[in-house]
Amino acid sequence: MARRRHRTRLPVAVVAAVAVMSTLAATGSTATGAAAAEAGPDRPTIRYTEYGIPHIIASDWEGLGTGYGYAAAEDNICTLADTYLMVDARRSRHLGPDGRASPGQNQNTTSNLNSDLYFQRLKDDRVVERLLDKPAPDGPEPEVREAIRGYVQGYNRYLAETGVDGISDPACRGADWVRPITEMDVYRHAHAEIIMGSADALLDGQVNAAPPGASAAAQPKAASGGKPAPRASSPEETAAKIRDAMAASREQGMGSNALAVGSQGVSGGTAMLLANPHFPWQGKNRMWQSQLTIPGKVNVSGASLLGFPAVNIGHNENVAWSHTVATVAPFGLFDVQVDPLNPTTYLVDGAWERMTSQRVEVDVLKPDGSLAKAGRTLWSTRYGPVTTSMQGIPLPWVVSAHAVRDVNLHNLRALNSWFRLDQAEDVHDVVNILETTQGVPFFNTVAADRTGNALYADIQATPNITDQHAESCLTATGRLLFDQSLRLPNVPPISILDGKRSACDWPDDPNAAAPGLLDPHQQPRLIRSDFVGNANDSPWLANPAQPLSFPRVMGDTAAPRSLRTQELILTAQKRIAGTDGLPGKGFTPETMGQLLFADNSRAADLALDATVTMCQNVPFGHILVDGNLVDVREACPVLAAWKSHDYTTDSRGSWLFANYWAFLLNGQGVEKLPWRVPFDPKDPVHTPNSLDSGSSAVRDAFGRAVLALRKANIPLNAPLSDIQKVTRGGEQIPIHGSLGQLGVLNVITPGQVDGAPDIVFGSSFIQQVRFTATGPPQALSVMAYSQSANPNSPHHADQTKLFSAGGWVTERFTEEQIAASPQLRTTVLN
Repeated sequence: MARRRHRTRLPVAVVAAVAVMSTLAATGSTATGAAAAEAGPDRPTIRYTEYGIPHIIASDWEGLGTGYGYAAAEDNICTLADTYLMVDARRSRHLGPDGRASPGQNQNTTSNLNSDLYFQRLKDDRVVERLLDKPAPDGPEPEVREAIRGYVQGYNRYLAETGVDGISDPACRGADWVRPITEMDVYRHAHAEIIMGSADALLDGQVNAAPPGASAAAQPKAASGGKPAPRASSPEETAAKIRDAMAASREQGMGSNALAVGSQGVSGGTAMLLANPHFPWQGKNRMWQSQLTIPGKVNVSGASLLGFPAVNIGHNENVAWSHTVATVAPFGLFDVQVDPLNPTTYLVDGAWERMTSQRVEVDVLKPDGSLAKAGRTLWSTRYGPVTTSMQGIPLPWVVSAHAVRDVNLHNLRALNSWFRLDQAEDVHDVVNILETTQGVPFFNTVAADRTGNALYADIQATPNITDQHAESCLTATGRLLFDQSLRLPNVPPISILDGKRSACDWPDDPNAAAPGLLDPHQQPRLIRSDFVGNANDSPWLANPAQPLSFPRVMGDTAAPRSLRTQELILTAQKRIAGTDGLPGKGFTPETMGQLLFADNSRAADLALDATVTMCQNVPFGHILVDGNLVDVREACPVLAAWKSHDYTTDSRGSWLFANYWAFLLNGQGVEKLPWRVPFDPKDPVHTPNSLDSGSSAVRDAFGRAVLALRKANIPLNAPLSDIQKVTRGGEQIPIHGSLGQLGVLNVITPGQVDGAPDIVFGSSFIQQVRFTATGPPQALSVMAYSQSANPNSPHHADQTKLFSAGGWVTERFTEEQIAASPQLRTTVLN
């Protein structure tokens, strides 16, 4: 929110009972669980069970949305109000132009002014309005419109009951930017979430773009300052810089693991799903858990991004699904040759075209409290807006300019996708929904169904860049970016196409749901009865027994996998075979939970022994690094004793290894480390391996890690609980898990919020679901950061403490289970 400043600090030294609210809102009424089941269909009814989880029941979609909007606002009204302020392009008006905004996947990625200019342009162009004018399937389905209409009513009802001055969350109590919302606010928020895959990388470049020779007054401060225009780098330099910047951004942004296990891999059931999304712990991308029921129409449980009256990740009676961030770039660039004497004209098919200009202005709060106008002239081509940077890497507007095409700019179909997934009947139905809506943005889908099938599908809104189109149209820089040999694991193949030829634009495909999209039938999917999974690598090894092929725009093949992908696959293989040291074969709820919260590090499995050997053989126990002679003798027994290779809260030596590994990687892919056995595409799960203990890179990285911890006054054998924690109500809660680069599935990225230790992003809503041949789904879940961002809520830290202890919430899905909750609290919205 506005007052919060987030700062990521990657490693370089750095079950309680809930309180039960005894009274309801003044306009609510109390009912027993049985009465609520009867009253629910007539009036939107919210049944709260343990940890404040709402079970919302209504007779229609509008009523369901009303209950969702009311309950979501009760838990997180300040986070929601801050989001609506952003998509309405009014942050600078209320909070000043220099504050930080988070329109994309990461935290605090741009200034309030840049954010406002970006969203104001969308408003001026009526992008969302034009989408809403379209009938389904291009526009929202009727049930989507009804649910959002109800959501607005529920949100506004809660705000009317509390009043701005009565909000208990100090983050926005009494703030002049908290206001009733409209349906347009909700659709703009949804659209912002759908396009956020391109916002992080390209927002600043679009609003800062100014033609060469523009006066200082016409240029944004960030692009002027009297400095000469940046020189054009070589294709190799530009590609390498963009690749590294995108890799760093994805390591600090969203990610996920998901594992679907079919009938051959489950003990005592027909199928299971593990959903482990890694999302920000603060801001608009927090997830929020609920159950949504319209008797006879939908009964779905899980979590969604705040403000979406649907379930994005969860299960119904017969299907469970999750999403992981895919390796598709949801945007592409076009290199257009400009006239050096008139750089706002560009060449297409041998003829000059004029760029279009657009003056965008927003209100800005001045230091004296008055308002002023701030604006810029933004430029566009036939392909899309001009940008002069990607992920902070300059793309100078000199002899050419770069235009952006966003595959999701005209996508509200995602809302239809999720509403229909909430009602899916089996994994084949999931595939049909993904293909016909083609609305899922930059996500894979992993699902399991009651009949024993496990599904992986990367069917989404994807640029229609076939391999043939790429070969014909990529520029020199674009070819290097697209080339898998230059990319790190998890980094998407970014296209830069030749804008001088209109034939290089994304062609329309008759099988696609919208212009410029790749035919969904060319996109990979796999259904098996043992397992499939994804940990943000490409679709290639959803199951190593059946490697997938697909157009290169969707990711790489026969290339190194991340350590997280290796860990996910090995975990599944060993459990199904019963070779992981746990009793029996196949997954159960107990073993699924144990394996995730074991917090095992694949990096430690591969490299710890060699690192200990190196340490023990350092001459005289000292390493000279950066002019410092570092005594590492104390560190050797610390790592030697860390035999569990885990990042549980009581682990000792794990933080030392994390710092060492960060120094050793130094921003490069794990396959670039000094391994004795290099990567082998015929054995991608086990290679590379055997770290070279005699390497100077290994020795120097270890010395730097020991030095860093000592400078930070952190003992080399400090338990993880002393270092990695969050602060809630003055209490520090230790958090287990660690960085994805370490090959830990339970990803946790530590940082600070308002100067206090916290988690920037990582495991958020974790859910495992088991189906049996008969009976309701059996689900366990935990919301790592709890349901509410409000520090005065009883549900601000309760599940965080549960997560810290490695615990789970047993789901209440049936009416009988809900009614049996000892902490049942019911609100009926009259």
